[in-house]
Amino acid sequence: MTQLTGQLTNDDDVVHLTVPAEGGYLSVLRTATAGLAARLQFALDEIEDLRIAVDEACAMLLAIATPGADLDCRFSVTEDALTVEVTVPTVPGAGLPAESSFAWKVLTALTTSAAAGAADGRATISLLTRRASGW
Repeated sequence: MTQLTGQLTNDDDVVHLTVPAEGGYLSVLRTATAGLAARLQFALDEIEDLRIAVDEACAMLLAIATPGADLDCRFSVTEDALTVEVTVPTVPGAGLPAESSFAWKVLTALTTSAAAGAADGRATISLLTRRASGW
C-alpha cells in the first residue's frame, strides 16, 4: 500500500474517527473533512472538492466492507495539506475499483493525489490535498 503524506512534523495534528461502515454515518466524516480543511484556510471550492472525494472514497470502501464493520478515518493536518486515510475490513475476495474506473477519476480530479491498497483483510484509500490558495 502506498501512503501519502503532507510531511508531518511533531507539531502537526492527527485526528482519528471511527464510525460504523454504513452510509448514514458518512456525514460525520464529511463534516470533519470540511472543518479541518477550513482550519487550513482552504478555499470554499477546495473544501467542497475534498468533501466529495472523501465521500467517494468511503462509498468505494463501503461496497466491499465486512457487514457490521467500522470505517476508520485518519486525518493528518500539516501546514498546507490535509491527508485523509480511510480503512475498512473487507469481505474475502473483494477488491477496490480499477484505477481506470469513474470513481478513481473523481478521486484524482478532486485531490492532489490518491492511492489505495489492501493487506491483511483490510482496504485503505489515502487522499492528499494541498491548499492551492495562499494564506
